[in-house]
Amino acid sequence: MLKKIYIAVVVAITAIVIVMVYFFSSFNGSVQSVSQEVLFTIDPGQGVSVVGQNLADQNLIASKFNFEMYIWLKNWGANIQAGDYVLDKKMTIAEISKTLVRGEALSNEKIVKIIEGWRASDIADYLETNNIASGALFSKLVNCPKYNDCVDTESADVYTFLKEAPGGAVETTLEGFLFPDTYRVFKDANAGDIIAKMLNNFSKKLTPQMREDIAKQNKSVYEIITMASIIEREVRSAEDMKVVSGIFWNRLGIDMALQSDATLSYYLKDKKPAHNLAELETDTPFNTYKYRGLPPAPISNPGLNAITAAIYPDDTNYLYFLNNLETGQSYFAETLDEHNKNKALYLR
Repeated sequence: MLKKIYIAVVVAITAIVIVMVYFFSSFNGSVQSVSQEVLFTIDPGQGVSVVGQNLADQNLIASKFNFEMYIWLKNWGANIQAGDYVLDKKMTIAEISKTLVRGEALSNEKIVKIIEGWRASDIADYLETNNIASGALFSKLVNCPKYNDCVDTESADVYTFLKEAPGGAVETTLEGFLFPDTYRVFKDANAGDIIAKMLNNFSKKLTPQMREDIAKQNKSVYEIITMASIIEREVRSAEDMKVVSGIFWNRLGIDMALQSDATLSYYLKDKKPAHNLAELETDTPFNTYKYRGLPPAPISNPGLNAITAAIYPDDTNYLYFLNNLETGQSYFAETLDEHNKNKALYLR
């Protein structure tokens, strides 16, 4: 009898040890060994379960259960603090938990979220409205006639892609190159600091392979970004972007007008999906109904999907497309007759 009890006790202790070793290793292990920072937000009122699920969804922890267990063992359930955090995928559950309980949020930093397709004027309004930086200074720097005179010359020389613009980097705006992304900036950062982050990010996102492929097509980075800026404003999905890119390049290839309302909207400072006959007669090189070829400059700041689509368009025979504004669905056609039939079918 004593022997059976002894064996049972040994088994129980062994099981406990195994469980403890498992949880200890899970609490002190990370989802990856390479550093990768992630912006993580806890809204006021969110409980441990929601926080754990969000951590798992953002691949910051491997197990929601293990996170909840750690918080329970530490009796920290009521101590997690709301806020914006920068967490690293190298961090363990123990390290993440301590950060959230201590409230080590971005107390000395601000989050800047730039949306794909925003114009420079949209970004300026956003920075001003959210008290992040001076919108007026941002606009001044973005539209500086000689950008190298507005910023540190040594830094500006890094942005070689701007030199491909008509007249070179000293005679163009930065529209198109203010890369949309989520940025962390210090609370005392000014508009110039934010612009530098955007340009540096753009330079990183446009990989050497992409630059090489652009050159092989006998195109410039400026032409690609101008095309991408139109695509970004015309369609939503990455798949449709590639098709529409092919359509626009096909049109240019046969000297057909791009006929993009988005380019005219840029000049008229509106967001109309379509313009009336009087507006279509506006005499500006941004009127791609009236003038053939690309507009003289980008009309928005495109994201990576649009830029990729501009470089690697789908090879089709399509020359026309239209969008259902309610569903976001795009419809394509090879001929004007097919295009008109699509209008009758889908734009009721």
